[in-house]
Amino acid sequence: MNSAPVPFAQYSVLVAGAGSIGRRHMANLRQLGTRKLAATDPDAGRLRPVVDDLGVAGFADLDEALRSFKPDVVFVCTPPVCHVEQALCALRSGADVFIEKPLSHRLDGVSALQVEAGKLGRVVRVGYNLRFNPGIQTLKRLVEEGVPGRILWARAEVAQYLPDWRPWQDYRQSYTARRELGGGIILDASHEIDYMLWLLGPPRELTCMAGQVSGLEVNVEDCATILIRLCSGAQADIHMDFAQRTASRSCVLAGDAATVVWDHAENQVGIIRPEGAPEFIKYDFEANQMYIAEIEDFFSCVHGRVTANQGLAESELTLRVALAALTSASERKWVSFEQ
Repeated sequence: MNSAPVPFAQYSVLVAGAGSIGRRHMANLRQLGTRKLAATDPDAGRLRPVVDDLGVAGFADLDEALRSFKPDVVFVCTPPVCHVEQALCALRSGADVFIEKPLSHRLDGVSALQVEAGKLGRVVRVGYNLRFNPGIQTLKRLVEEGVPGRILWARAEVAQYLPDWRPWQDYRQSYTARRELGGGIILDASHEIDYMLWLLGPPRELTCMAGQVSGLEVNVEDCATILIRLCSGAQADIHMDFAQRTASRSCVLAGDAATVVWDHAENQVGIIRPEGAPEFIKYDFEANQMYIAEIEDFFSCVHGRVTANQGLAESELTLRVALAALTSASERKWVSFEQ
């Protein structure tokens, strides 16, 4: 991560999608000093508030915005089914691109996106903001320092009742609730897949049980448990749901020297050794800090022209794992990642 300050004022930024995450990014870009800012959304009811409240230029059509606004950077904050096509359009217009997670709802077009970014020398990043959570960063540091020793097994959990996610919106209209928009808990909660692979390395094989367990009016899986055997030999299970009424987020890494536990609600990471009292690493945390940090990191790559795009390849692997989990659940089988 480049520590040199980024002159945000010199960049023009277009945000495609004026939903909750698009609005968050626009507010943060303003806070960071972005002056030339625009939004595009075909829904006037979403677009008008950001135009009025944030003073951004508004466009109903992405192609029109790319032609007339000519952004240096595009944030793709639309439903997953739109991500690859819109990112390709943005790249070909000459922009660097930030794509909200997941990268897509399928693999079609992902290789073309990587090739196009390389050919054009553009920066592409996918927004897995939990990598900027101080708890997950602490886990990463402890693993790299060898504190838990060799990881034997890991468990991650994330759960929150879907109607509580965005209480100002009818949950039935959100992309999360709708298969045709790329929704479902596995794709939408793929943060947990992403950080597990970031911490522990690539997968060898997986199986998954997923389905709808709640009475919510959705046409997607609302509960899933993924079991992964990693190339390192470790085993991991990832539980995710938007059915339970109480929110929960945590991670356990059990090693042959110690167990480390991330408790999101308590803003702490615990280190539990065979002997002695547990050690707790506490940190201050405000959710928007993650989003600010990921924007700063992305723009440091843009400003420094760091176009290797390792994060894009990592996000493709996260997508492959998520899609393999959906296949496994549907066909009731193990899926291998070995060639």
